Amino acid sequence: MNGEEMAGPAGPKLVRLLYFVGAGFICAIGINKWRDYQRKSMVIQQDPKLQQQQKQP
Repeated sequence: MNGEEMAGPAGPKLVRLLYFVGAGFICAIGINKWRDYQRKSMVIQQDPKLQQQQKQP
């Protein structure tokens, strides 16, 4: 064997590909949510009006 996989059914390879794509999609969503959270917290820190609104229920 020279490091290549043996030819076999495409099912397991397709499942691994779908897992990989799904994990990438979930990570991209998480990264975007984190960026939005950071951006919103920066805006609130810079704008005193928004700080007052956050403190008042």
